[in-house]
Amino acid sequence: MTQRRQINGKEKALIVRELLENQVPLSKLSEKYHVHVNLIRRWKKQLFEEAANILTNKSDKEKKSPSSAEKKKIAVLEEKLKKRDEAISILLQENIEIKKNLNGEI
Repeated sequence: MTQRRQINGKEKALIVRELLENQVPLSKLSEKYHVHVNLIRRWKKQLFEEAANILTNKSDKEKKSPSSAEKKKIAVLEEKLKKRDEAISILLQENIEIKKNLNGEI
């Protein structure tokens, strides 16, 4: 049984770059680097899928994470939800007790 060859990121980038910049056919790249054509296609797809993350500015990344003020607001809202859930639970229990008392059962 043959052992799989490990290809690092630099080699993958080199192959995909050669494909895109020099427009070398997939079949020739596959033969040259002894890699299956589908692997090269997968690397190319991964490159384009991750391009947005790679090219995102720091300011864009910081906007995605909530600030301390937003975190405080979230905590306050979560506390309000917790209190409302407790109130709803109490009201439901009281409602069930009233129905039991009126009908003898639910």
